[in-house]
Amino acid sequence: MSDRTPPLTPPRFPLPGRWVNLLVILGILAGGHAAGDDAVLFRVETEVFADDEEAPVARSLTLFRNGIAWDFLETLSTEKQKQKEKANEDDGSTAVEEPAEFVLHDPARERIILVDPARDVRTQVDRLRLERLRSSLGNWARKSEDPLMRWAGGPEFGDGLEESATKVLLSGPRVRYEVTFEKAGKPIVAEEYRRFADAALLVKALVHPGGLPPFPRIAINRSVAAADGIPVAVRLEIDSRMAKLGRRPSVMRSEHKILESWLATDHKRVAAAEERMAVATSVDLATYAGRAEEAGSIAAEQPSKLR
Repeated sequence: MSDRTPPLTPPRFPLPGRWVNLLVILGILAGGHAAGDDAVLFRVETEVFADDEEAPVARSLTLFRNGIAWDFLETLSTEKQKQKEKANEDDGSTAVEEPAEFVLHDPARERIILVDPARDVRTQVDRLRLERLRSSLGNWARKSEDPLMRWAGGPEFGDGLEESATKVLLSGPRVRYEVTFEKAGKPIVAEEYRRFADAALLVKALVHPGGLPPFPRIAINRSVAAADGIPVAVRLEIDSRMAKLGRRPSVMRSEHKILESWLATDHKRVAAAEERMAVATSVDLATYAGRAEEAGSIAAEQPSKLR
């Protein structure tokens, strides 16, 4: 039996206009295909910053199309970013660059596929595995002796959650989240982004375990989506004791740019990703995640809690 994964073709459903809610793979399932004026097509660019640094440490581009999301990830060193910006100024190139890693969220097929182009390998995570992780991780965290870990096990956060028209704050022992959001053009856009973001959190916890459990941010995502919003800025402050434990800065922040359409290069990027995914060698999760120990690991350096 071949390991090759054929290029992705959106699933067809027998009833016109039927919605099978999006991005539920990673613990949340649904999917669907729309046409015409009801099509869901949008993009989100994310930059992640450490402390008060002006240069981002990581970038991502997430492309949403009718119940499917492609997440293209990139880490940036300061020197690499300078070289990249200079090259763009010198030649004005609009060529599509190859990401450090990309992830396909395909809820209709109940799967998520992670691809490492540099190693030419891919691995797949199914919905059931993520659901089991959600349950076991929550149970484990709630039994922890550490107040922060116990609090982060959720699932409810009571009075620690504060909501306003454009912002959600969540405070716990030694940690504080601040998420600023704006209204999405369509409610379905906000809901699809939430499901993707929740899934990304669970995948991160599965592939690269350690750090704070994802449940505080999942609660925030639910609150933002209920207001038909999408995050435009996220700030996560962690007490220095926790920062040392996770070997991360005490403050991480991200900025998001949302556009409810695609650029011409986005279509080319997805087509190239489909081709790379089809020829990549399939490996088990443990083999794929082995690169988390490498200094350049994108998934280890880009906190999903800022998505």
